[in-house]
Amino acid sequence: MKRENLLLPERHALILKQLNDEGRVLAAELARELNVTEDTIRRDLRDLAAAGLCQKVYGGAVRMPAAPESGTLVQRMARQQDDKSRLAAAAVTLIPPGATIFLDAGSSNLAIAEALPAKPVTVLTNAPSIAARLLDQPHVDLIMIGGRIKQSLGGSVGATALRELELMRPDLYFIGACGVDVQGGVTAVDYEEAEFKRRLAAQSKATAVVATASKIGAVAAYGVLPISQLTHLIVEAGASAEVVEAYAAAGARVLLAGA
Repeated sequence: MKRENLLLPERHALILKQLNDEGRVLAAELARELNVTEDTIRRDLRDLAAAGLCQKVYGGAVRMPAAPESGTLVQRMARQQDDKSRLAAAAVTLIPPGATIFLDAGSSNLAIAEALPAKPVTVLTNAPSIAARLLDQPHVDLIMIGGRIKQSLGGSVGATALRELELMRPDLYFIGACGVDVQGGVTAVDYEEAEFKRRLAAQSKATAVVATASKIGAVAAYGVLPISQLTHLIVEAGASAEVVEAYAAAGARVLLAGA
């Protein structure tokens, strides 16, 4: 198939093939390759996104994100364990001795708990699995907030947890994110969870998200905060320069794990 003067269905088929092969497409590159305008490609991507065949993101499109991870927090931790461990090793470099941090429920944040160096730190958390990992760490002053545990999330996010947040002002809040998108911001799959995260982010001096590749460009149902209000974004070293530049331009300090 020639790469120019394509009919609409042929152009769509080529875009979908590239999405399937590479996981993403960039509008500017496709426009040059197919000898059409970027507006034409953007219309194509909007059509494909409306049909549920891709997800439109800043500068192009990505494959539809996978469904949220299922299972308990410990079970989710077992998936992509090497990636999460590398990201966690980068994330803990943001924590100075004596800091007060909040580790939100989430398998990436469980990896951060496991990677904490032996230096004094206060850890606040709403996740029993994270608290259990830190119980035998003498350098950690551990505070667990309570209420009913929502098992699908691995943590407390209801009314009791919200009340206990009122006096907390963490130096750094590690948000458990379901999606991180330049335009959609940091998002969550659960309504109560999103409200909990919004409240805590507003009370924290700084915020950070550890994002595996599957979460970059993904958008869940409920907004937490825009990228412009996110202090740090920790991503894998293999993230493309375009992705890094886009999130940095949106206001986040991007840290490459292992770079």
